[in-house]
Amino acid sequence: MSELITIGEPLAVFASEDCDASIAHSTRFVKRIGGAELNVAIGAKRLGHSVQYITQVGAEPLGEYIKEEIDGYGIGTDYVFQSNQYLTGHQFKQLVSHGDPDVANYRKDSAASHLSFDKLSDIDLSDVKIAHLTGIFPAISIEAQDTFRLFLQKLIDNNVFISFDTNLRPALWPDKQAMVETINSFAKMADIVLPGVHEGEVLLGTGDPDKIADYYLNNGRAKAVIVKVGAKGSFVKTRDGHTNMVNGFKVDKVVDTVGAGDGFALGVVTALLEGKSIDAGALRGNAIGALQVQTPGDNDGYPTKEQLAKFYVSHGISEEREVQSYVREV
Repeated sequence: MSELITIGEPLAVFASEDCDASIAHSTRFVKRIGGAELNVAIGAKRLGHSVQYITQVGAEPLGEYIKEEIDGYGIGTDYVFQSNQYLTGHQFKQLVSHGDPDVANYRKDSAASHLSFDKLSDIDLSDVKIAHLTGIFPAISIEAQDTFRLFLQKLIDNNVFISFDTNLRPALWPDKQAMVETINSFAKMADIVLPGVHEGEVLLGTGDPDKIADYYLNNGRAKAVIVKVGAKGSFVKTRDGHTNMVNGFKVDKVVDTVGAGDGFALGVVTALLEGKSIDAGALRGNAIGALQVQTPGDNDGYPTKEQLAKFYVSHGISEEREVQSYVREV
């Protein structure tokens, strides 16, 4: 088994090559893979960590393509199942010169949405150090939600550290109330919660990072909360009273914001796997998020160890010795 494990729905992404054209009017597309949890898995592998990915795809061309791509990244596919009954989810994505691209999802009744927990009942968690989960997989169906809840409890029973990115997808939920109640119930089962300030406004009615952190620290198992505050950076608070604002990195041009939040989670999770401080994790998350928004793909900006070190050097900092230069006590 691997250091890191995650569960999610991978998507076959048909990315437009017609810049600033709508999806409806685009005629040229390139096929890629995407999905929040898969993005983290790919990034973690680039940084030298072993990863297992849990999902289900269809036993058809898109499913075969995704499974082969995952395997090609060196990510564990022991728990990548294939269904003869259901098809693989897919997405069309706009190419934009800056900002947020439009996407069109085709994932209702997908193979991943029918992944049942009985396939995971004997899963080997013996070597897993961290499980990284998001609020997306439980949103795709009631069955996926049940599987997610049972898997969460299995992780807790096996003393696996759980990272949870709230990662809201309102279009996948029947209504806002169901989304808020369910996401918050899952967040209360995690060891570290990674919401954004705008997600805090939806989930808790506040955009105050301190109040968002306090809610999850005082209402669940969380030992730490890191709140993403956009270009400003990230707000760190732990149950033992450690509180810091970790500054973000200036970006000259934002090409595409897709994957930045996953990149942040990737930075936090891999830093923790390496025994680094939570502030160093937030700094790495900020760095990878900044790298990602400068690229057009979902995970093209995720660095190798060497590229990450070069990025730090270019900003005149050492992750190990000078993290405090990017930390502001509050």
